[in-house]
Amino acid sequence: MLIARIRSKLREKLPYPVRRRLIKYTRWPPVGGVNFGSLRRTAPISTHWGYDRGVPIDRYYIERFLAEHADAVRGRVLEVADNEYTRRFGAERVTQSDILHNTPGSSRATLVADLAHGDELPSDAFDCIVCTQTLQLIYDVQAAVETLHRILKPGGTLLATVPVITQISRADMDRTGDYWRFTSAAVQRLFADRFPGGKVTVKAHGNVVASIAFLHGLAVEELRRRELDCEDPDFELVVTVHAVKGG
Repeated sequence: MLIARIRSKLREKLPYPVRRRLIKYTRWPPVGGVNFGSLRRTAPISTHWGYDRGVPIDRYYIERFLAEHADAVRGRVLEVADNEYTRRFGAERVTQSDILHNTPGSSRATLVADLAHGDELPSDAFDCIVCTQTLQLIYDVQAAVETLHRILKPGGTLLATVPVITQISRADMDRTGDYWRFTSAAVQRLFADRFPGGKVTVKAHGNVVASIAFLHGLAVEELRRRELDCEDPDFELVVTVHAVKGG
């Protein structure tokens, strides 16, 4: 530490052009020498989050989280948009599967409501709610979390995920809006405030290489497992929430 401070002081005394050359030739990779390869482009490799290449990278973390808490997917389960994860992780533990859409017209929906204005949704009704990559599309996100808490049974579990780093969902942006990106600190406060007396566990997942790959639309199959499993708190890609309603 002392040596680093001394070096820093010595560099400050050097003329600016000399400092610039020193920085250029003492960094690794050298400044200007990074090989971008296929990533040196202003358009992403895929605009479909990686679905057209394999498993999207954010889904690696989402599905790992759901697998870790699969025992909570039981009884009457509500899932947003479809019930793929309910069937996949709940299987025979699920006695009733409900699908929530915010607009009428879906043949698969069993409930139609806006989570931000969900008065028509029954209170204390669900043993588990699966809500993945949805809250960023709701402007009044605080009201949406309050609704999620209200419609859970006492002791029920919410399994939610939100994005930190992701491309804009153009279809949602043009139709109703793509409003938010979150950090683990924001999510912790958002859910802790609205699950009083309950238990809230918030975790962040991702790192710089996973984030870069995801923004380019690369797939899980294109990264090594150690690259996916490395957790860097300064490069959050996805935040997961396991919240149990008190009472």
